[in-house]
Amino acid sequence: MTGVRDRMAVQPLESLPFYCPIPPAVHPRVREIDDASVDWMLERELDTSSHQRQRLIRCDFGGLTAKTMPYGQTGPLGVVAKLHSVLFSLDDAVCDEAGATAHGLAHVTSRIMRVLEAPTPHWPDDTPHAAALRAIRMELDEHATPRQLRRWTEGMRTYLSGLVWEAACRRDRALPSVNDYAAMWMRAIGMAPSTALMDIAGGYELHDHDLDRPEVRALTEMTWTLVAWDNDFYSRNKEIQRAGDNLNLIDVLAQERDCEPARAQEEAMAMRDRVMTLFLRLREQLWSRAGVELRCYLVALGHFVRGHLDWASECARYADPYGKAVARWWKSAPSDDSLAPLPIPSIAWWWEQLEGMSYQRRSQLRSDRHHDRDPGAVGAWAGGAGVATGCTG
Repeated sequence: MTGVRDRMAVQPLESLPFYCPIPPAVHPRVREIDDASVDWMLERELDTSSHQRQRLIRCDFGGLTAKTMPYGQTGPLGVVAKLHSVLFSLDDAVCDEAGATAHGLAHVTSRIMRVLEAPTPHWPDDTPHAAALRAIRMELDEHATPRQLRRWTEGMRTYLSGLVWEAACRRDRALPSVNDYAAMWMRAIGMAPSTALMDIAGGYELHDHDLDRPEVRALTEMTWTLVAWDNDFYSRNKEIQRAGDNLNLIDVLAQERDCEPARAQEEAMAMRDRVMTLFLRLREQLWSRAGVELRCYLVALGHFVRGHLDWASECARYADPYGKAVARWWKSAPSDDSLAPLPIPSIAWWWEQLEGMSYQRRSQLRSDRHHDRDPGAVGAWAGGAGVATGCTG
């Protein structure tokens, strides 16, 4: 590593509050979902370390699932929670905290991908993670159509290829550019398989022509990016302490701007808020031309962004190891609400989807196109029954 990279990696930062005016919600069977996913994870023996098992038990997979997909049906939500348990374990045991190389991950991820493409018959030398993902793939057969299974498999391919790219970045002497980091991290965060599960969990099926619309593709990638960047803000101190890892948006930006991490954090949050502002505006633009299934998907994207932050605010995994208390988790307005494109070529095309905008500052964007509830009030979907949850209104 360079001296600059070493210097930045030892500077913990105070947390900044998040702008996310989408109302919170939670599935009513959250505890049941969590208990079942933890029991399943332990039966699978994904981790041999007692300490690591206890750490994963405290991750609250049920809370993550119930808050990001509060509209979901209980059966598929159980599968989603199991997937979260495997991906968190894979992240700790094979990727971030294990000193993975791109070469080694290429072997691991290629084998896993083949298991997902052809789950039968079983391989005699399956790793615990590959065997668990095989079981999840076969369980999805009970809830998903062939088209939905194809989309989820492709989502896993996107995620696994991102892990290899991420491992290569960790071995480089310098951090990647902001442009490369934005493209890599939206893949490696694991959101591609999650967004592919939204209609499965909700009990409806999206049309290919809707998902292929440029505005929908942009909104999907924005959801991946918001979750990825939000993770960077609240997990940075934990990653530095546990793994000496400063591969995150803040330190990547600090390297590129040649500034201190505290200044880079402020600029990174402004970038994040620009994406959040665009997400709300573009979703509102698309709403009037969307059918029932697409409207459900647009609402589901927003739920994931908000639910992920609600979960992270309480998850023991991300308690600050430096003892820095979070003064405020939420803020009522973005630090930058410009609709001008960010100067990042890999994502700048998102802004091209806006119609008739002069790229001026807009401070009065509607907070959420579909729910005008108090942002501080947590709702619970009564039945968790997909299309019946009011996403068509």
